[in-house]
Amino acid sequence: MERLVRSAERVALPPFDPDALLVLIKRLVMIDARWIPSKPGHSLYIRPTFIGTRPALGVAASDSALLYVLLTPAGPYFSGKAKGVPLLAVSKTVRSWPGGTGAHKLGLNYAPGFLPQRLAAEQGYEQILWLLGEDQRITEAGSMNFFTVVRRKDGDLDIITPPLDGTILPGITRRSCLELLDGHTAKKTVLPGIPASRKLYTHERTLTMPEVAAYSDAGALLEAFGVGTAVTVAPIGRIGYEGRDLVLPSENIGLGDVGRALLERLLDIQTGRAEFEDWSETCED
Repeated sequence: MERLVRSAERVALPPFDPDALLVLIKRLVMIDARWIPSKPGHSLYIRPTFIGTRPALGVAASDSALLYVLLTPAGPYFSGKAKGVPLLAVSKTVRSWPGGTGAHKLGLNYAPGFLPQRLAAEQGYEQILWLLGEDQRITEAGSMNFFTVVRRKDGDLDIITPPLDGTILPGITRRSCLELLDGHTAKKTVLPGIPASRKLYTHERTLTMPEVAAYSDAGALLEAFGVGTAVTVAPIGRIGYEGRDLVLPSENIGLGDVGRALLERLLDIQTGRAEFEDWSETCED
């Protein structure tokens, strides 16, 4: 709700009551509960939508708006994908820029990526890894937040994701993954399949494409994955960069240990099989 409020403010839409909207969403979910899929990997996708309805043509903020909520049963984001998603690292076009709207959930952020993604598909890649600046800073993977898992010399793991610098959407799944990873290291929880003794060090910092290539060349890049509301956690199999492919272990096996642990725990929380830090909102008649 906080992100929706911030996004509406960024494009000068009228204010609304987020607490009242949450009450209405819960009621809507109960009314349409029969549409909640029971099949693993499927869910009821909830998308609040806010559009200006000013009854005039002109370049001006709307003083009226329509707020509505879409519900739809949804299957896996990458249908039939057991292997890693191939990305093409791109710096000639950008999806967001400093001072822009990349940190907000707005439809206008997606359209500029359609043509580059089509061109990437013609080269055999499914999504774009968006780079920014002369140092080729990584921002997002398609419309997903980007994570890498790097092996440390002491045997533990560094999990790195780009910082929220105004060009990156502050995804709820991104924040959830960071809190679960930190919770494992702090022994608040134990992620499935990860030894309790294994420390997972999270880093929100600038990550460049040359740095990722160096990790890959040194054999230290264990995993890369994208996270988001619709996809939850998706493995990245290879990254096309400067005429070559950086191939990750997940190219043929799907998610690695960390990505798989996050996906399993997030799905358990979403479906009520597990709880963590009072994240869940209960819908009741």
